[in-house]
Amino acid sequence: MAGELMPPEGVPLKLRIAGIGVRIAAQITDVAITLVASGSILILFAALRFTDPQTLLAIGALLFFLIRIPYYVFSELVWNGQTLGKRLMKIKVVSHDGGSLTTHALVLRNLMKEAEIFLPATLLFTLNSATPVASGVAFGWIVIGLLVPLMNRHRRRLGDLMAGTHVIHLPVPVLLKDLANEMRVQTEKRKPYAFLSHQLDHYGAFELQTLEDLLRAQNSPPVAKRNRNQQATIAALVETIRKKIKYADTVPSKDNLLFLRAFYNAQRQHLEQRQLFGDRRKNKHHVMEDDIS
Repeated sequence: MAGELMPPEGVPLKLRIAGIGVRIAAQITDVAITLVASGSILILFAALRFTDPQTLLAIGALLFFLIRIPYYVFSELVWNGQTLGKRLMKIKVVSHDGGSLTTHALVLRNLMKEAEIFLPATLLFTLNSATPVASGVAFGWIVIGLLVPLMNRHRRRLGDLMAGTHVIHLPVPVLLKDLANEMRVQTEKRKPYAFLSHQLDHYGAFELQTLEDLLRAQNSPPVAKRNRNQQATIAALVETIRKKIKYADTVPSKDNLLFLRAFYNAQRQHLEQRQLFGDRRKNKHHVMEDDIS
């Protein structure tokens, strides 16, 4: 199931919404990480005899709470909406309105997770059979919390609804190598024309300006009759230039403009290089004063 985000740039994005199963898998991974961290500290306390054995369970629950809250908040702040579990499952939190994730939103959604899941779960496991009503209320609250995401199309839990967020699958990026191969194929299909130096000695600045005016005219809105006349003119010009410079290869009609643009660029660069050495070739009839003397 895909959802649409409208970022500030105004281009809508279609992103696949993360399902309940993958989010539970990410949650189990994160809980396991925090349990291992708190358990390691608890084992260290027991080994160093910092506390009595009777209080180890209470200290362990406190450590689990003190590690869990900062872990969720800081990891999602540092990794832009991802914990270690979410990174492994390739999902992330995004702002529901398409904007940037705020610290307030990430803190709120993770504090609500305590009220939705962890607090009632703690009560459910710690209350004894003498308090069946309290245990039933805790169990019912957990069930309601798990059902809320199933009641909306973006699979938003209570924390997401309050924080204005939801969870998506990471989009699959287009590899640069694929784009490079595509560009290479296009370049091979339309091989650019190249010209030798002696082929560029036949024309001067006047002819170059005329060619530039013709190429600029191609950007004007086309008219059917004028368009046919322009195509005939361009085809005749290509054939004239090709014969004048003794360009051996024929030019397909679909590449006429490509040929003229390539010739214009090469001719202009050639004239500019000659101008650096004092040779200002005005037109094809130009004769250098040194040659006359």
